[in-house]
Amino acid sequence: MNKTRGKLFFRLAITAIAMQIVLACWIVTATARGGTQTASTAPQQPAAALKTVEQVQKNIQVLKGLPQTQLLPVMNFMSASLGVRCNFCHVNKDGNWDFASDEKGEKKAAREMITMVLGINKNTFRGNTDVSCYTCHRGRSTPQGVPQLPLPQPTPRATPAEQAAAKETLPTAEQVLGKYLDAVGGTAAIEKLKTRTMKGTWTGANGTTLNYELFQIAPNKVLAVITTPQGLVERAFNGSVGWERSPRGVRDMVEEEMAYYKRYLDLFKDIKLKDQFSRITVAGKDKIDGRDVYVLRGTTTDNRRERLYFDVETGLLVRRLSLTSTSIGNIPEQVDFEDYRDVDGMKVPFTIRVSAIDPVYTSTRKFTEVKLNVPIDESRFNKPSAITK
Repeated sequence: MNKTRGKLFFRLAITAIAMQIVLACWIVTATARGGTQTASTAPQQPAAALKTVEQVQKNIQVLKGLPQTQLLPVMNFMSASLGVRCNFCHVNKDGNWDFASDEKGEKKAAREMITMVLGINKNTFRGNTDVSCYTCHRGRSTPQGVPQLPLPQPTPRATPAEQAAAKETLPTAEQVLGKYLDAVGGTAAIEKLKTRTMKGTWTGANGTTLNYELFQIAPNKVLAVITTPQGLVERAFNGSVGWERSPRGVRDMVEEEMAYYKRYLDLFKDIKLKDQFSRITVAGKDKIDGRDVYVLRGTTTDNRRERLYFDVETGLLVRRLSLTSTSIGNIPEQVDFEDYRDVDGMKVPFTIRVSAIDPVYTSTRKFTEVKLNVPIDESRFNKPSAITK
């Protein structure tokens, strides 16, 4: 891996840790104003133009037009779809990556397969990404064209009682979100929320456990302090500027990091849920860990598809599944929320599990302490004066 790309991977790894911490802040509440069966469209700010991969990387041939911020997620998606690592297609000599090299035949084959997938979706599925690498490969380097035996048993026909239960009247999205609002503490507690601090452990997919602290001031100031084997890492956003201080020095966040970071900044992200969706509806009922859940399906104002799962009995949010649409497929990320506890009159999950295509972003976070509305020195969020590139 060249030095620049190596630094980017390191930065994104630390970003993953910090952002999985910030994800914990998603679930203080669902919505202050509720939703609707078909929620109204919120005003959408024009997105800043992002660089495409061919503007940043060398020798890009079939992924032209792909936002640079999606390059690593797309590479990880293809890697997971085939059950391989980066060196399956890319050249690594003596620990140094040459991503632009066409030395390996597998890279040529990958380009042919990407072209095929793009063509199928364009010509057969009206441009929708219904077909992806995973459609045929299913975690193997060669496509799976023969059914595996023994064949699974078909789903049994529903009994009359099950058919009757399926016809039960479902609540509206507004009712589900309203019950969630009540379950987590209600409007008064939401309006009171100004700051939050959290302490706990972050455990990655490889079993590594790190200590961390998180500080937030409404609406979008955040500071994560992470203890790594290399030393203390601080990552912060003060409402306009993002920065990092680590044993490597102090630096600004790069574009790829900021694109990911900004998704999770707002202290009230799940309070103003309705404003995030151009449409949200009740999709039906399901089960998670044996418990009945209502499923809400929606499309965010930035065109991200999501499913929200609420416990039928408690009204609490237990899962959030989001899909990032790319030219070669929809990349899923799932967050599960467990162990809700009372904190100053609000319900907060003390265990959060994140499942993602990239193991770097897969984690389990367990909180030992959460405090609301405690004083926080705002100067801690400001960028240090010395920034290294």
